[in-house]
Amino acid sequence: MNKDPAEYQILISGVGGQGVLFVTRLLAEAAIDKGLPVFTSETHGMAQRGGTVVSHLKVGDFTAPLIAPGQAGGLIALKPESVSQHGGYLRSGAWAVVNSAFPIDGEGPFSLYCCDADGLARKLENPRAVNLIMLGFVLAGGRSADTGHAELFCGHDAIVTVLKRRLMGKDALLEASIRALEAGASAI
Repeated sequence: MNKDPAEYQILISGVGGQGVLFVTRLLAEAAIDKGLPVFTSETHGMAQRGGTVVSHLKVGDFTAPLIAPGQAGGLIALKPESVSQHGGYLRSGAWAVVNSAFPIDGEGPFSLYCCDADGLARKLENPRAVNLIMLGFVLAGGRSADTGHAELFCGHDAIVTVLKRRLMGKDALLEASIRALEAGASAI
């Protein structure tokens, strides 16, 4: 991973209850563990009623927490409609990883990759695992002809370290979380 951390501006989008903020915190803590500066910000909309939740994650030398339209390098979309809602935040050459069982069309100068996180969560018998499945899918990717999608400032091991710290004493939840990450990684 040889990218300058200043390039990492990632939007994470879903609906209330999907764990958008949890994924954002995991990534932010992984960046902090690496000694990188981090900004996060979120908008909740009608989150408690299933409304849209959007989180902005900036890793690097930034002075403001919000990502400007056309500046994000990545989008993690926990619902397919998030691509049309938030695709305008992506810059040319960016990536979007979308929770969808079927290929979807994305309008814009970005690469779009789908992961059936809902289906994988059903197989795990853990419907709340969608967010971690998506994160595992993103973490397993790299910008290459072989794997295609996202390259991040951290990897699987960094997120597992953060999960172990956050879920200390909650062994069953930790084990389920790691299984979800691995299920997403194996979906490539």
